[in-house]
Amino acid sequence: MGLTKTEFFTESQNKTAMLLKALGHPARVAIVEHLLKVKTCVCGDIVNELPLAQPTVSQHLKELKIAGIIKGSVEGTSVCYCLDEKAFESLSAYFTNVLTDLQNQNSTCC
Repeated sequence: MGLTKTEFFTESQNKTAMLLKALGHPARVAIVEHLLKVKTCVCGDIVNELPLAQPTVSQHLKELKIAGIIKGSVEGTSVCYCLDEKAFESLSAYFTNVLTDLQNQNSTCC
């Protein structure tokens, strides 16, 4: 297995890639959509929303939290999760820049 060589890329490129990788699984997209739908922090009922076992859901939550897409706080014996707006602001800025650059190109590619 080769090295990823992330040190050759900018901090911004690495952060964007980490966010996109975390969102690169349909279960994680479903978790984000569920958190958007409930419009509040969620404590424990995410497992009921997905056709996955509790340990699998926990692993997906962990990946989203590591990437900074969700935040979690301990309340009693459970962890409550909510979306981290900063991650989506970062992705929005990235895709806005990409779209703006594409619209400004006079390319007849493909």
